[in-house]
Amino acid sequence: MTSLSPKTPGWLDWYAGPSTPAFRLPPGSVDTHCHVFGPQAEFPFAPERKYTPCDGGKEDLFALRDHLGVTRNVIVQATCHGADNSAMVDAVRSAGGRARGIATVRPDIGESELLALDAAGVRGVRFNFVRRLVDTSPADDLLTIAKKVAPLGWHVVLYFESADLPELEGFFASLPVPLVVDHMGRPDVTEPVDGPQFTRFLRFVEHNDVWVKVSCPERLTVTGPPALHGERHAYTDVVPFARRVVAEFPDRVLWGTDWPHPNLTDHMPDDGLLVDHIPHVAVTAEQRHKLLVANPMGLYWPGEDF
Repeated sequence: MTSLSPKTPGWLDWYAGPSTPAFRLPPGSVDTHCHVFGPQAEFPFAPERKYTPCDGGKEDLFALRDHLGVTRNVIVQATCHGADNSAMVDAVRSAGGRARGIATVRPDIGESELLALDAAGVRGVRFNFVRRLVDTSPADDLLTIAKKVAPLGWHVVLYFESADLPELEGFFASLPVPLVVDHMGRPDVTEPVDGPQFTRFLRFVEHNDVWVKVSCPERLTVTGPPALHGERHAYTDVVPFARRVVAEFPDRVLWGTDWPHPNLTDHMPDDGLLVDHIPHVAVTAEQRHKLLVANPMGLYWPGEDF
């Protein structure tokens, strides 16, 4: 038996025993951004990974789903698994139609493998431009992938830092598929919400076929307070940015937990309190229904009732 690798030093495990949210999610709510880590003994991590996490398997994810009142999940391939999508696909298949997947693939992937992923419930691929997490691929390779998945009706999920958008947006606009941006493009929340950096991001969304995940305030915050110890007014520095996205693009926003919250270094949030953060950024019932139900269902389960 292969020995298991120890966790990255200082790794923060996901929050055990999350609180019960005070905010009740509307029926049919979708968590559009979560991951599975292994378990390592069953699904080994990729040799080229830049971190080794704790285990966070499908049973733990589904238990959290049910505890929070989530109906469906979109499970995004974790960078620790590289382009081996086995753990993600296994979780999607095990969800009984209540999950979709986002894969990581290489440019030489064949049509038969793509069709198998599609049949399993995969609906997109992720391109990661955060250099501390992956060795970024040449644009030509990513364009090749996008052209291969376009006939399936898939989209591309983009993960990048807001400061890098000026050098990337031309390439993004050239991709022949819809785009989904993780975590609001990771804005610098110490900058003004109406300043040039975030305004540029919003205009990028406006001028392209883009959906935005209003997610990960715990990853974006500078001054907090954190979603811990019953704090239901967490991450106040992130709220104006999320509210602006929801207000400007109510039909193109999505929400996700980011469980099991890879690579956090400051604190590990209580996922129940992350649900309680939602009404601060989507302030009307109509906004919340679009964010949590109508938009993700239209993107990931088109034509299905919700």
